Amino acid sequence: MTTNGPLTGITVLDFTRVLSGPYCTMLLADMGARVIKIEQPGRGDDTRGWGPPFLAHESAYFLSVNRNKESLTLDLKSPAAKDVLARLVDRADVIVENFRPGAMARLGLGYSELHATHPAIVYCSISGFGQTGPRRSEPGYDAVIQAEGGLMSLTGDAGGPPFRLGVAISDIVSGMFAFQGISMALYARTQTGLGQLVDIGMLDSTAALLTYQSGSFFATGQAPQRLGNRHPTIVPYETFTASDGDFVIAVGNDALWRAFCRACGFDALGDDPQFATNRLRVQGYGTLKPAIADRLRTKTRAEWIAVLAAAGIPCGAVRDVGEVLADPQLAARHMIERVDHETLGPISVTGVPVKLSETPGAVRSAPPTLGQHTEAVLIDDLGYSREEVERLRAEAAI
Repeated sequence: MTTNGPLTGITVLDFTRVLSGPYCTMLLADMGARVIKIEQPGRGDDTRGWGPPFLAHESAYFLSVNRNKESLTLDLKSPAAKDVLARLVDRADVIVENFRPGAMARLGLGYSELHATHPAIVYCSISGFGQTGPRRSEPGYDAVIQAEGGLMSLTGDAGGPPFRLGVAISDIVSGMFAFQGISMALYARTQTGLGQLVDIGMLDSTAALLTYQSGSFFATGQAPQRLGNRHPTIVPYETFTASDGDFVIAVGNDALWRAFCRACGFDALGDDPQFATNRLRVQGYGTLKPAIADRLRTKTRAEWIAVLAAAGIPCGAVRDVGEVLADPQLAARHMIERVDHETLGPISVTGVPVKLSETPGAVRSAPPTLGQHTEAVLIDDLGYSREEVERLRAEAAI
């Protein structure tokens, strides 16, 4: 599949592994960039070994975030790899890495070194705590950053233990911010001709998600506490249990509250002045929640969702992943794509969520097998002969 995505013509050298970096480079590739993923010979990205589940010998985890990329195996510590790296860098617009600060510099591939010789390159470094500050050298894995970044303190039942979110949100949001930063740096380059460093810290990215929770702390000096699925400042806005399952109701303003009461037969509550405004409903939560919950247990989830949707009340079933991926809305929005893998045949991947009318992104190719494109890149792009490629292989450089 061809694309006229907005990043068509941009070449990215991807030195990342696991999730934050690969998620970023997948987003770049979705929008048309050519992403050459540099992997350790014989091993590759750590996530190639993460499972189960596996499809044959391929990790489902790896397949989920590495579409639209080419895989080139290269031992960065091999003396024979230096020429390959030099030729790759000469052709690159963007470099993305997520090693600990200082690791790329020790390989001669740090931002300062490359910016001096290739000033137009946009260089993105993703790390646990960023390139500066007293904690810059500490490793950062998603679960650690969710804990250190406050998310776990907010997630779980009131009075219960803290929980990690069910997706690696600190990794993912760091990858999203990295994609955003790289895109802005590429735009700035069109004005100045110069690249720059995009410095992404996972702790920074996670702290940025706190939004109204940090605002609450700034206003009161009190750390927000876990409330389960309850919203701290809107009522009713949480999970309720019907006769056959759970669903969410989001009554976000006073007009919706009145419509909610009419639809559900809460005439007394709707007319009660002590619940007339959201502020009053938050204050009266202890009385209001049980009254609503008791009534909602009397019908099935589907019955309540039909009633509430007809009244214009935001609501939805608590669905599992399989139910979500079977939603015809996602199919209509091309959010489930089929693509041919080199060894597995047709596989499913999620689609591109950003819909551009004139320069759309696309799922063009399946996640690569380890080293799938090594020879093609070396010979067709970098000008190596087959004999030179075999010599590099004999030296374990590729």
